[in-house]
Amino acid sequence: MTVLAFGLSHTTAPLDLRGRFAFSPEQMVPALRAFRERVDRSPEVAIVSTCNRTELYVAGQAHGSGTILDPAVDWLAEVGGVATQTLREHAYVLHDGAAARHAFRVASGLDSMVLGEPQILGQMKQAVREADTAGTLGTTLHQMFQRSFAVAKEVRTSTEIGAHSISMAAASVRLASQLFEDLRELKVLFVGAGEMIELVATHFMAKNPRALAVANRTLERGEKLASRFGAEALRLADLPQRLAEFDVVVSCTASSLPIIGLGAVERALKVRKHRPMFMVDLAVPRDIEPEVARLSDIYLYSVDDLSALVQTAGEKRQAAVQQAEAIIETGVQGFVNWLDQRGTVPLIQALNAQADDWRAVEIARARRLLAKGENIDAVLEALSRGLSQKMLHGTLAELHAADSGQRKELANTVARLFLRNTSRNPVDGQD
Repeated sequence: MTVLAFGLSHTTAPLDLRGRFAFSPEQMVPALRAFRERVDRSPEVAIVSTCNRTELYVAGQAHGSGTILDPAVDWLAEVGGVATQTLREHAYVLHDGAAARHAFRVASGLDSMVLGEPQILGQMKQAVREADTAGTLGTTLHQMFQRSFAVAKEVRTSTEIGAHSISMAAASVRLASQLFEDLRELKVLFVGAGEMIELVATHFMAKNPRALAVANRTLERGEKLASRFGAEALRLADLPQRLAEFDVVVSCTASSLPIIGLGAVERALKVRKHRPMFMVDLAVPRDIEPEVARLSDIYLYSVDDLSALVQTAGEKRQAAVQQAEAIIETGVQGFVNWLDQRGTVPLIQALNAQADDWRAVEIARARRLLAKGENIDAVLEALSRGLSQKMLHGTLAELHAADSGQRKELANTVARLFLRNTSRNPVDGQD
């Protein structure tokens, strides 16, 4: 078996390109099944899709790694509606140990825009659950992901990689504090009701803003989140008429198209008499049209715009990275060893099947002799001799057929296999 990791992330692709390959939770299972239909060899596959990355993890027969990669690239390019060459220019391909190392680093938060951020671990666990539901999570990927989760846990408990981390949520509050003198005078609108919005709302709530509101496509879900923070729940359809009321807008939905357009923001500014608005778009694809950033009195930040701020805090934790990398490397070596051992499973199964066939033949012969009244000791002697001859026949034939250059190496191998735990080793001149 071989493991392949193929994808693109914030380190290799711009935001708008990443947005083309984002999968919502509802799309994940159909996408996994569609991918499997594309690949003739029916490999194991899982998809990790977040605002920072979209990655395919595929496991299949080692001799088929090339045929797995090509349809994977073609399929993902079709999903994103881009040329295959464009995708390849912004993607990375990793195999076996390198693929596992990447998965372990991602799970541990070492490959995140926010060094050590914990959210990615939950997102990877969800990806595994989706693959399991789709029926595409096999033994190899299951083993790799479970080991990645164990490594991530050890990294978080044994190092300070996550200490004092500045998440996207905290970075949003920090930027708002730089723009407005007193956050307690602000009205804040959250668009969406997912985990990221909940996290951002928690950070803003700690600053005691004047009012909070949650707008969501599903009103019931929006009301549930709003009740936690004492916020007003809005229908998403009412957003254009209500936008001017808010000083801060933070959006993170799973919409495939922007839900806050340039025209709506221009009208809101006019109503506000051009009082500044602070807007954060944490969605991939974008929730807010990028042209909004060109407007005067609008301060719009995307996930990529926040990168510089969070990395400043990350540099202070680089001392913990080396310790985390050592933990990850140990985990990678363990997985690679397991993967290598998995490669011998078909051979072991074939050997056991052959031995069972030989045993069945000799037992049947022994029973016939016993039925004829043959001496039991003689029958047992014949049975054991028959098994021994069958086991040694192929090996002896190979030794006799080998040329002089091959014979010594083959003889050493045979001695290791058949003369273990004995003092006999005629290859080394012992008797």
